[in-house]
Amino acid sequence: MKKIFLSMILSLLVFGSNEAFAQAAPGDEMGNVSQQKILIAYYSYSGNTAAVAKAIQAKTGGDLFEIKSDHAYPAEYRPMTEQAKKEIADGFRPKLTTKVGNIAQYDIVFLGSPNWWGTITPQVSSFLESYDLNGKTVVPFITHGGGGVQNTIRDMTAQCKGCRVEQNGWTGYGSRTSGIQDWIDGLKLVP
Repeated sequence: MKKIFLSMILSLLVFGSNEAFAQAAPGDEMGNVSQQKILIAYYSYSGNTAAVAKAIQAKTGGDLFEIKSDHAYPAEYRPMTEQAKKEIADGFRPKLTTKVGNIAQYDIVFLGSPNWWGTITPQVSSFLESYDLNGKTVVPFITHGGGGVQNTIRDMTAQCKGCRVEQNGWTGYGSRTSGIQDWIDGLKLVP
């Protein structure tokens, strides 16, 4: 009986110390990523940001989530951009029609948006207002048609209350995904 009891105690000590060791290695603020849950949330108007989100998912194995709203845009390019410009200037936040079931389970949130008029889309702003991301790491990925990053990451950081926004976000032209693997490896978020 004593041998069984000692064996159980020893097992608990061994497994318990392995678990504690796996949680955070010295100098690794992200801890053991293999134990962290990753969400890849994105809004994509034309499909470019969706293509990048899928490339990130292929590398990280995270859960993919498309941010959708009840809000429509004109089919023609110029009227669509003018509407988006006015919405951004007015601080418009559309109602979201998709919902993350349990945001609390995620440690890292890759958050994707097109660059619209130098900032993130109203849909991504609605996402940031709808969820408690306090204590989470948010990794931006931005697509653009020639405008680059501009204020997208700065604005995402300002709107993301209590979270840590990775300032080395992905910025890519259109749906191009070359270099994503090196970028993710450089973040040291996934094994």
